Amino acid sequence: MHLFNIIRRSVFQLAASDGTKRRLFLIMPSRVITCRTLVLSAWLNKDSSPSATEKLDLDGWKHVMRSAQQEEATERTSQSEEDSPLAVTRELIEMWRLSGRLVPENISEEDFKTLNECPTKSSIRKYLKFLAIKENRKKADREKKEKRNEANKERMLNTQENAGGELPNTFLPKFWTRSQDAVYNWRAAQSMIFGQPLVYDMNYENYMSRREMENTVKQLMESEGANRRALDPFHLHYCNLQAGGPYHKEFVKRYGEAWDKLFVTVTEKSYVEVFPKDQLVYLTADSPNVMKTFEHDKIYIIGSIVDKSMKTGLSLANAKRLDLATARLPLDRCLQWAEGAKNLTLDQMMRILLTLKDTGNWKEALQFVPQRKHEGFVDMSSWSKQQIDTWKKTKLHEKMAGQRKAHKQFAQNFSRRQTQKNWWEDVS
Repeated sequence: MHLFNIIRRSVFQLAASDGTKRRLFLIMPSRVITCRTLVLSAWLNKDSSPSATEKLDLDGWKHVMRSAQQEEATERTSQSEEDSPLAVTRELIEMWRLSGRLVPENISEEDFKTLNECPTKSSIRKYLKFLAIKENRKKADREKKEKRNEANKERMLNTQENAGGELPNTFLPKFWTRSQDAVYNWRAAQSMIFGQPLVYDMNYENYMSRREMENTVKQLMESEGANRRALDPFHLHYCNLQAGGPYHKEFVKRYGEAWDKLFVTVTEKSYVEVFPKDQLVYLTADSPNVMKTFEHDKIYIIGSIVDKSMKTGLSLANAKRLDLATARLPLDRCLQWAEGAKNLTLDQMMRILLTLKDTGNWKEALQFVPQRKHEGFVDMSSWSKQQIDTWKKTKLHEKMAGQRKAHKQFAQNFSRRQTQKNWWEDVS
C-alpha cells in the first residue's frame, strides 16, 4: 500500500508539470467514489483557473438558450405558415403549366385568395381552368378590337384620299351614344317615381358558391341594362342587400364608381317591410299557381339565385314562411317542353316581364325562353278538356320514357367502367 501511494503521487506530479492530465486514472479496486462536483487540481495555473467565488450558472444559461431557440422556432413557423399556402399554390400552378394543363398566365391577388379557399385540388383545377378561359377570351377580344381599329383607320384614310379631303354629305345627323344614354337615364329616373316596382330578393348569398354568386351578379347587371333600355322600365328594388356582404362587394367590384349612380333602390330591409303583403307576388318555378295574366297593380318578386345544383323549393319555402302569394310562368301550357328544368335566368325573366307589361301577349313574351328547352308554342285556347288531358298524359309518358332511357344508359356505362381496366393496372 505504501508503494502504491508513492507511485500515484509521482505520476500526478508528472502530469501536473506537463500541464495536462494524460488520462491516467489509478483507481483502487476496493473503493468507488461518485462525485457530481467539478474539482480543480491545486497544481493548475492560478491565472487560468477561475476563482473560488466565481460560479457558472448553468440553469440560467440553459434558460436563455432555450428561449432564444423557441423564439427562432416560432418566427420560422409563423413565416412558413404565412408563406407555405401561397408557395404551394404557386408551385402547383407552375407544375400544371409545365404539364400542359389549362392555366392562366397572370393571376391577381384576389384570385390567389380564392384559390387558397378552395378545399380540394379538383376545385383548384376547375377554377384555374375558368380563369384561363376568361383570360383567353379577353385576349381574343383585345386582338379583335385592335384589328377593327386598324381597319377603321385604313377605311378613313381611303375615303379621305378618294374624296379629296371633302367631308361626306349626310342626310341625318349622327345620334351620339352619350345622348342615347341620357335618354335611358331619364326614363330610369322617371320609373323611380312613377314606375311599377319590381323586387329582387338578395337573401340567397349563403346558398351559393362563389362562382354561382358571380354569375348571379352578372345576370343582375344584364337585367338592369335591359330594364334601363326599355320604353317603360320597372322601378328596381334590391332588398335584403347587406352592406359589405358578398353581393355588395361583387357589385362594387363590377360597377366601380357607377354603382352609386344607378337608378336602383338598394336597401337592407325586407320587401315585407317596404311594401304591403297583399300586393306582393313571389315568382318561383316551384309554385302550384299558374300565372295567367300580368297584373300592373302587383309587385312581383324574383329570387336572386343561380343554383347549378337545382335547390328546388328554396324560394317557395321563403314565400310560404312570409305568407306571400306565389305564381309561376305557364311554360307547360304555352310551350311544348322538351327536357330540362323550368328555371330561367334572371335576365330572361326581366325580358319576359317587360314584354308582358308592354303587350300582354304570352307568345311574344316567351320568345326569350331558350329554344333548346322547347319544341315550339302550343295554342291550347281552342282545345277541349279531353284533348288537354290526353296531351298531358302523352307528355308524362314521354318524360318517363326518357328517364328510363337515361337510367339504362347510365347502368350500361357503369358496368362497362367496372369491367374496364385502368392504364396503370394493365401491366401486360
